[in-house]
Amino acid sequence: MHLKSLTLKGFKSFASATTLKFEPGICAVVGPNGSGKSNVVDALAWVMGEHSAKTLRGGKMEDVIFAGAGDRQALGRAEVTLTIDNSDGVLPIEYSEVSITRRMFRDGASEYEINGSKARLMDVQELLSDSGIGREMHVIVGQGRLAQILESRPEERRAFIEEAAGVLKHRRRKEKAQRKLVNMQANLDRLEDLTDELKRQLKPLARQAETAQKAATVQADVRDARLRIAGANLVELQDNLSNVEQQARMLKEQVEALSDQLEEATGESMELEALVEQATKESDDAQQLWFQLSALAERVSATVRIAADRAKAAPEVPYSGPDPDDLERRAEQAERQQQELDQAVEIARERLESIREEVETHEDSLKRADKEHLARVRAIADRREGVVRLLAAEETHRAQVGTSQAEAERLTEELELTLERAQKATSEQTGLAEEMAELRKARQPLEEAHTRAAAEAGAAESRLEQLRTQQRDLERAVSKWESRIETLQQTAPKHEVNLEGWAPITEIITPHKGRETALSAALGPIAEALSGSDIGAALQEIGSTDITRTVLIEVSDKTEWRMDTTLPKGATWLLDEVDVDKRFARPLTRLLADVVLVTDAALAQTVVEQDPRLRAVTLDGTLRGEGWVAVGSGTNAVETAAHIAEAKAELKQAKAELADIAGTFEGAVQAAEEARVAAAGAKSALREHDTNLGALERDVLRLEKQAGASKNEHERMAARVQQAELRAIEAQQKLDETLDRLARVEDQDEEEPSTEERDAAQAALAQVKAMDMEARLSLRTAEERAGQSRGRADQLRRQAQHERQAKARHEAAMASRRAAAELARAVERNASLIKDRVSEALAQAEQQRVRTAENKNLLNSKLHTVKEQTRQLQQQLNKFSDSKHASDIARSQAQVRIEEAQAQAEEQLGVPVEVLLSDYAPAEDFDKGAELARLKKAEKALASLGKVNPLALEEFKALEERYEYLAGQLNDVQQARKDLSEVIEDVDKQILQLFTDAWHDVEREFPAVFATLFPGGEGRLVLTDPDDMLTTGIEVEARPPGKRVKRLTLLSGGEKSLTALAMLVAIFQARPSPFYVMDEVEAALDDTNLRRLIALFEKLRESSQLIVITHQKPTMDVANVLYGVTMRGDGVTRVISQRMSPATT
Repeated sequence: MHLKSLTLKGFKSFASATTLKFEPGICAVVGPNGSGKSNVVDALAWVMGEHSAKTLRGGKMEDVIFAGAGDRQALGRAEVTLTIDNSDGVLPIEYSEVSITRRMFRDGASEYEINGSKARLMDVQELLSDSGIGREMHVIVGQGRLAQILESRPEERRAFIEEAAGVLKHRRRKEKAQRKLVNMQANLDRLEDLTDELKRQLKPLARQAETAQKAATVQADVRDARLRIAGANLVELQDNLSNVEQQARMLKEQVEALSDQLEEATGESMELEALVEQATKESDDAQQLWFQLSALAERVSATVRIAADRAKAAPEVPYSGPDPDDLERRAEQAERQQQELDQAVEIARERLESIREEVETHEDSLKRADKEHLARVRAIADRREGVVRLLAAEETHRAQVGTSQAEAERLTEELELTLERAQKATSEQTGLAEEMAELRKARQPLEEAHTRAAAEAGAAESRLEQLRTQQRDLERAVSKWESRIETLQQTAPKHEVNLEGWAPITEIITPHKGRETALSAALGPIAEALSGSDIGAALQEIGSTDITRTVLIEVSDKTEWRMDTTLPKGATWLLDEVDVDKRFARPLTRLLADVVLVTDAALAQTVVEQDPRLRAVTLDGTLRGEGWVAVGSGTNAVETAAHIAEAKAELKQAKAELADIAGTFEGAVQAAEEARVAAAGAKSALREHDTNLGALERDVLRLEKQAGASKNEHERMAARVQQAELRAIEAQQKLDETLDRLARVEDQDEEEPSTEERDAAQAALAQVKAMDMEARLSLRTAEERAGQSRGRADQLRRQAQHERQAKARHEAAMASRRAAAELARAVERNASLIKDRVSEALAQAEQQRVRTAENKNLLNSKLHTVKEQTRQLQQQLNKFSDSKHASDIARSQAQVRIEEAQAQAEEQLGVPVEVLLSDYAPAEDFDKGAELARLKKAEKALASLGKVNPLALEEFKALEERYEYLAGQLNDVQQARKDLSEVIEDVDKQILQLFTDAWHDVEREFPAVFATLFPGGEGRLVLTDPDDMLTTGIEVEARPPGKRVKRLTLLSGGEKSLTALAMLVAIFQARPSPFYVMDEVEAALDDTNLRRLIALFEKLRESSQLIVITHQKPTMDVANVLYGVTMRGDGVTRVISQRMSPATT
């Protein structure tokens, strides 16, 4: 037997399906650190049943599933399949090749398969246990396992030998038997308690069974006596019913005869009533006609008087206003005067303009004369000051002219630059202003969108708050109705008995709205009744239990029962105001058939007096019968059930509304959130737009300021240019004056200048100004006169139009008054003719009124006589009807008594009516008194027996059978305990034999293996308790060569590893397994010790297969197959294999 292959799918770093095909001998697995070599060891342990996540180097079992790396996604399951070559039949299974598969999913579910069939972990462990592989997995030596072997307790070291010896299978059998033994003890105790209890109950139950047997005999006599008495009572009631029915038939014939007479009299009365009605109508019509004609005569007389008055009161009135034509003429005259005044104003304005031109001409002449005179005066003064000064002034002025012109040219150039800057700023400002205008236009839609979004968000929040308020209100309503239902259920009447299949009467009868109190009063104590299907079974279940009085209502397949009685107006049967379960229609209608629902106490009294059999109940619960009345208030089961049903309906509606509003509330929350997001987005967009607009406005303002500054600078520069030009002109003028003065000084003499020309110019100017003042006054006067007369013509024309309209209205009024007077005269003539005709018709109507009144009185007299006859017949009919009604009531009562007797026989005695009349009808010599005495005697005998358990006989037999069955079970359990104890004893013997043999073999092998690894050293295994081979532990004593220590803790790391290996190899040699797995067990060894260990590997290879995880080249050299394990950057392990020829040493 050896491992044939190992397939990994999704196990740890083996993301892809990977298969390792093993060969007999030594298989070495090599590769760099972290490439996944140890995952091969973990896979072997995991597939063979390892369930410790710590042993598998994980935190939880799900860590064995590939978790994803690089571009590879995490997987959902891990799967490992181990294939074993079983051609030598070591495994107890009829297959030469065995495949063990273990599968784990992300949810923690795990599966095992053996050769593709579903299996359990126990099946896998039992399959491998015979080959020395158990839960300790001593055949798999992982990293750090060597140190654990030496540091473990002696009892734990014992487990390695037991596993190799195949003891674990027997230990599991022993533990299983011990668990069964413990569980069986509890069953045994329970059986003993039950048998003791049943034995204690059998004796009193036997006495009850004997009493029940006696009671059955006495009850048979009681039943026979009751049946015979019931048969006699039923025959007596049937005879009474026959007599009552015969009397009812006679009264019916008399009532029918009187009814025919009354019907004939009633027909005659109806004919007379029709004639009276017609005569009354004719009389009323005649009376109405007389009234109408009388009123018409009065109206016609009044019309004649009014028309005469109006015909006399219509005098002519002349028009007293001004003449419109005269006003038109005055308006035309005023218009001509206005035109003349406007012409005068225009002439005065033209004359003033001409005079102003003359004033300006004379002012210019005066200025020239003043200038000439001043020049002559200055020339004389200059000559006197000297020519030298004028020459100096000429040079100065020439220099000022040059300087001023140069400055003007410079400033002109700067002015042009300033103008360019201003134009550029203005152009940029214009562009930005257009952009800002566009932004301002775009702001309104954004603002509207924000306003709408804010309004929608507010509306959504309001809706959400409204729904939240409604939800809270509904939750409070649900809580309120639940509390009310709980309170009502607690206050509802409780039944002392709890019968299976029986429910309160409130579940089978439901009153209409507002009829609860009435039904409660009508039922009375029966409102606490129970309804069910089998009264007999219920009575047996109740037995002789001491309980308060309880009413039971049984299912019936009979139809409902009603009374045949006519009710007065305003009264209804209570049964018509309730809903009854059809299964209980018969008994409930029998209970309430005589109850009438009325509106008030007076009607209740009327109902009871009319039919004493009836009971009348008002809406407030007052119940009245013949000679008695029940009043007062109180809540019973009916009202409580109605209140509970109403509360449950309200609760259901509130819950339904709450469920409806829950979905609406979620939608409103989502809508509110969306509205808030939309409002925030709109607000953000508006804020962003305002930010951009603000920035643009600041740029426009900056450019505006810049353009303004450039404009101001341009204006200042223009002013400076103008000033420079003015200074140049002024300097040029001064230069020209200086040159002129020099010329005059040179040409003129020093005589004083004449003032005659200037004085003449001043005199002419003064004269012209006087003329200007006069022209101004004339123009002002003409304008005032024209303004005063302007509008006078329009005013006169409007007045003329108004007077013309007033005159037309006056003439129309006079024409209307004349026409009204003529119409009044015509009305007066026609009204007089109508008055005469109305008087004639009024006389005829008076005659008709008297004639119809006399006819009406005659018919009324006849009708009174006929009605009196009808009343007498009705009284006689009522008398006989009352008698017939009393007879019907008696018949109904007799029928009710018969039906009650029949129902009592069927319900209480369980005998059909036909059987009762045929088998228990009274004979001729029947003595009812003797039967009553017999019944009383039997009932007394039955009472003397006391409380009787009718089920005692059956219970005694059943209890006796159960006791015998449990006694047999008790004997079986005691025998099973004895058998299990013997099994445990046999298993202990097998464990002791297997462990003892294995111990001796391992103890023998260990010193030789230790000497191989430690030449010159000594080592041995020692039992901690040799006297108890079933529980003793194992201690390891080791003394390497050259050392005297025996304590394992004082050994070096390599020595500890070799010592642990010595113990494992000793076990391997004593009880060889088909394969062993070593995970870097030689990592801490030097070359010398490594070669010693390899020598042991080669020895083990002869009988077992070795799978070694290693980094050591010497170990690789002795391997038959070499597996290379690599891992690239994607975190996935890959395997390559190479078959090799091992080196010879």
